[in-house]
Amino acid sequence: MDQINPIFEEESIDLKALFTKFFGHWYLFVFTVFIAIIIAFIFNKYTAPVYQVKTTVLIEEDQQKMDPQALIGFGMLGNQQNLENEIGILKSYTLTYRTIQKLDFFVSYFTVKNFIKQELYPDSPFIVEMNHQFPQAVRAEFKIEILSDNQFKLHLESDEAWLYDFLKDEFRGSQKDVFFEGSFNFGQEINHPLFHFRINLNPDLKAEISDFEDLSFVLNDAESLVGKYRSFDIEPINREASIVEISLKGNNISKLVTFLNKLTQEYLINGLEKKNQVAINTIEFISSELEGISDSLIVTEQNLQNYRSQNQIMNLDFQAQQVFEYMKDLENEKAILLVKSKYYANLLQYLHNKNSVEDIVVPSSIGIEDPLLNALVAELTQLFNQRSELLYSSTEKNPLVLSLDQQIQNTKNALVENINNIISTSTIAIDDINERISVLADRIKYLPKTQRQLFSIERKFKLNDAIYTYLLQKLSEAQITMASNRTDNEIIDVAKSSLASSVSPNKKLNYIIAMIIGLMIPVVYILAKDYLNDKILERKDVENITKLPIVGHILHNARKTNLVVHKSPKSSIAESFRSIRTNIQYLTQGKEKQTILITSAMVGAGKTFASINLASIFAQFEKKTILLGFDMRKPKIYQDFGLNNNTGLSSYLINKSDLNAIIQKTSVENLDIILSGPVPPNPSELIASPRTDLLFEQLKKEYDFIIIDTPPVGLVTDAFLLMKFTDANLFMVRQDYTLKKVFESIIKDIESRKLPNMSILINDVKFSAKSYGYGYGYGYGYGYGYGYGQGYYSDDMDIEKKKLWKRIFSKS
Repeated sequence: MDQINPIFEEESIDLKALFTKFFGHWYLFVFTVFIAIIIAFIFNKYTAPVYQVKTTVLIEEDQQKMDPQALIGFGMLGNQQNLENEIGILKSYTLTYRTIQKLDFFVSYFTVKNFIKQELYPDSPFIVEMNHQFPQAVRAEFKIEILSDNQFKLHLESDEAWLYDFLKDEFRGSQKDVFFEGSFNFGQEINHPLFHFRINLNPDLKAEISDFEDLSFVLNDAESLVGKYRSFDIEPINREASIVEISLKGNNISKLVTFLNKLTQEYLINGLEKKNQVAINTIEFISSELEGISDSLIVTEQNLQNYRSQNQIMNLDFQAQQVFEYMKDLENEKAILLVKSKYYANLLQYLHNKNSVEDIVVPSSIGIEDPLLNALVAELTQLFNQRSELLYSSTEKNPLVLSLDQQIQNTKNALVENINNIISTSTIAIDDINERISVLADRIKYLPKTQRQLFSIERKFKLNDAIYTYLLQKLSEAQITMASNRTDNEIIDVAKSSLASSVSPNKKLNYIIAMIIGLMIPVVYILAKDYLNDKILERKDVENITKLPIVGHILHNARKTNLVVHKSPKSSIAESFRSIRTNIQYLTQGKEKQTILITSAMVGAGKTFASINLASIFAQFEKKTILLGFDMRKPKIYQDFGLNNNTGLSSYLINKSDLNAIIQKTSVENLDIILSGPVPPNPSELIASPRTDLLFEQLKKEYDFIIIDTPPVGLVTDAFLLMKFTDANLFMVRQDYTLKKVFESIIKDIESRKLPNMSILINDVKFSAKSYGYGYGYGYGYGYGYGYGQGYYSDDMDIEKKKLWKRIFSKS
């Protein structure tokens, strides 16, 4: 239970090591954050601001509509459907198009300020007056340069210009690669195949015209304007409310406010027009009838006046007056029936010719009180309204729309049948009145001629007057109904410039994002660099590959000489070799005489440097020490000691020189050296010869410590041949140099050979972000002082002071 799972131990993250690694690259964090903030500042300053303007509208619940869902307990769904329908109307192309047509958005004026293109609305230093009799080039930018109070220069250059007919509201084609330039006077008509307009100075901004730079304008077609301003959002303020909030985003606050307010006004007007449609249709029908009857009334009235004046008779006698009064009642009744019959005929013709109810006249508005007829007309109107509202959010193939179409057809059929029946009944009633009038006419034959003629003329006048009076009464009622109508919906809050909010750029958020990005880039860079790194950087890299013990770490040598221990005995590097010397004593179990071999996987790992200084540190221990240069392929040790390489191991192994002839004294007390000698063609064969056995037999009698410098085992087998003479074998790994795969391949081979006394020696360790794993383990694990983490030895101080600036910049 107390054992720790090695898998979790390997995968655990050393947060302290990670933080130290990041802290070691502080300059990179400062630089990227600084650059990111500068970019955010430029973006905030030179990005066109986007604002949001809002307005709220109350949509009344339609209580008059029959809601079948309410009958089964889902009445709220009906209200929600009505709300969605009204939102569909607000979002419709038709309403936005109607709004655009009422606004002066067809010319957009621009200027450039602080490198940002800004729209000049509502005020521009100049005004473009288009001649709508000609097509105009839309969606192309005209640049204007004001030369004086009277003159300007116009420039147009575009890849494509679209010709738009503003009168017919349609495109007339396009033209590629358009170029135009010329100078004109303000107020002058500018005629061109692509455009016809005049440009006038705005007298209100004439004094400020010099404040504007890079002026331009664009002519807009209705289609592009509708597409642009139809992008507003509509949402209920909450799920239970029927108040919707309409919001629109754009660069010009005044234009947004103007559009939203006009949109909501047109929405209310559209709703009121729908409510007034019945009254409007009734007024139009009655007005058309009045025009015809008024002419007949004028004629009959004139004939009556003329007859009375010519025959000097003003009124009928008592007998004729009685007959006339009775006939007048019949004529009044007949007049009403005639008006209604004409309505029935018009309604029947309308139902046959049109598939809508927009221009239908409601029977009750003409005084027709037939309950079935009124109910059928009301039902047909309601069905058409439901179909129209449903089409805002669906297509004509929707099953609900198809169902409504069937209901509409059934209702129309029932209505046509009902009208035909009413017309038949009305015809019978008119015929009955005509018969009664005919009976009275027979009685009039017995009256004097003047009385008969006066009776006939006055009868025609009274009939026309009755029809005219009846129509005037119904016209007045329709006008009163129309005047009393009010819109069901209501604007709660109009859009205001003062309530506009800035949407982008969000300066605070952009700075926060910039700082996050500025911090994340170095983090990603450092982690990716570590992840993709194929070199050994820290102690853990070695421990993950092999279980062989690590005998110590050699610090980075900033000096120009390899004889660091000899020339700088108080340096931190010399102290690291002393620590290694102590650790080797543990590995060899305190043998008085020791043979130590140093090898590596690659050339350049620092074997020669380690061999020289390790031999020097043993010599300083007042032990008789000899250094053997068994790297006979690329000898270098003689250069560091300034010795001659004419004779050496190769000379001895071929029996050309004896042992005493190849041993040379060095400047280091108690340290001798045997160089490799001339480069032989067969070093491995020489090492495997009996002369090598004899060499070590003699040297072990004479010296306390034998240090062997060998070539890399990854290239040749020389080191393996010499390991039978050694007490300790040190495999050299160099930080940020030795490749992990090469090291792993060779060390696995060594482990498979089960070579004794093999240890790892890590070279060129730097106390930086890269070497955190080494510094931490080194300072605590090998016992020669936490002082390395806090400062340096006296010999190191001067070097660090001189190269401080180099160290700072070398981190990159």
